[in-house]
Amino acid sequence: MAESWVNPAEAIGADLHLELSGQGGRRAALTRALREAVRSGRLAPGTRLPPYRSLAADLGVARNTVADAYAELVAEGWLTARQGSGTRVAERGSPPRHAERVPVKAPPRARGPRHDLRQGTPDVSAFPRAAWLASYRRALQQAPNEVFGPGDPAGRRELREALAEYLARARGVRAEPDRIVICSGFAHALRLLFGQGGGGVLRGPLAVEAYGLGFHRGLLAAAGVRTVPLPLDEQGARVDVLARERAVRAVRAVLLTPAHQFPTGGPLQAARRAAVIDWARTRGGVVLEDDYDGEFRYDRKPVGALQGLDPEHVIHIGSVSKSLSPALRLGWMVLPRRYVDAVVEAKGEREAWASVLDQLGLADFLSSGAYDRHVRRMRQRYRARRDRLVAALAAHAPHIEVTGIAAGLHAVLRLPPGTERSAVKAAAWQGIALDGLAAFRHPDTGMPVRDGLVVGYATPSEHAYAAALDALCGVLPPDAAALAHAPGSPGGPPSVTQVD
Repeated sequence: MAESWVNPAEAIGADLHLELSGQGGRRAALTRALREAVRSGRLAPGTRLPPYRSLAADLGVARNTVADAYAELVAEGWLTARQGSGTRVAERGSPPRHAERVPVKAPPRARGPRHDLRQGTPDVSAFPRAAWLASYRRALQQAPNEVFGPGDPAGRRELREALAEYLARARGVRAEPDRIVICSGFAHALRLLFGQGGGGVLRGPLAVEAYGLGFHRGLLAAAGVRTVPLPLDEQGARVDVLARERAVRAVRAVLLTPAHQFPTGGPLQAARRAAVIDWARTRGGVVLEDDYDGEFRYDRKPVGALQGLDPEHVIHIGSVSKSLSPALRLGWMVLPRRYVDAVVEAKGEREAWASVLDQLGLADFLSSGAYDRHVRRMRQRYRARRDRLVAALAAHAPHIEVTGIAAGLHAVLRLPPGTERSAVKAAAWQGIALDGLAAFRHPDTGMPVRDGLVVGYATPSEHAYAAALDALCGVLPPDAAALAHAPGSPGGPPSVTQVD
């Protein structure tokens, strides 16, 4: 029976696995095992082998057995031995001719779009690497030993305290650390709140805005939650429908994007903010507030969090996916007191936790002021990009109305009726990645169909943005009214309409 030995091989910094089997004594078996490891390429040229005393102790054989095996392989040219350098795999050691190697075909590289104008991601090239590294290093150096063991499913106290201070100051959230639960982002928050098969902390049906992320609707459907669409207008979601129409009377929870409706743009107006809070109090319901890009506003006063109106009837959900990077997988829920224990219990298993070290890094990033500085810098950059988009449309497609541009990281380009599908197809042919407005429409809404493009102006890197704008303008549908007139007709084109 073959004996399997695993040697820690501290001297070479890697484990050395050897199979001692076959006829003959231990020296012969060891020689064969080492020769085969070199022949197969498992021990690469230049690899340093453990000192013979260490290997002998690990294998439970005499030192002379290992020394003789090394000497034999040196004589054969498989190994080299130099004083002060130890025993290494020979650089010229190569497998015999009869050992055929099957060529490994490299997987094809995924080719991304030529111009990425999809919504949902920030400019990842602007990630504050130096500042984040400084915070991460500081947090790691100061972390107590217990950080590296089992922790609190609610999240690290350091991060919850830093978030309570930041959210109160920057977003008007009324929160104490004990009401905050750390999660991995908005989708994770939905999974914790609704669970699977309708057995979560909250129960459906759930009212949602008529336009929103299909991914979220799919996630809720998988959890057995029926979503009921609320119509939208220029003042935001029609929350009056909650109290008026029979189809939504059974609803006890509503999901809104009140700071910047996704994707159409614009905040939920003050009267409707008050109305949905009154509805939640009267019905014993709860509002889920998706505050996905509340830090980025340009031409209007900041819109505070809805949660500030009634912390016991609003679940405030945020993340760093737009402000820093979606790769960090860090988010939070600010919960009414009655839900805290149930959400922590639902989170439960450690596999569902966000990295504790990342949590500590973000806590330092917030408390040191680095997060504020980064957000202010990116707000200026994104505003400049927004202005360039508007200017490009005014120059090359003045008939296109652009909306939702007073805040956020994307804009909606209103298109002539019936032109959205062809515009999306033309963009794809030109290597432009973007979304049509129809992709976000709830399938059960009775709202009139609107043609449009959802253009993310944060995603491209700075050097690629100008080319992306040129390509975008080249695929937009022409002005039908202008085409109906002969060239040289009097009257200049109208200016781009800016609606939020």
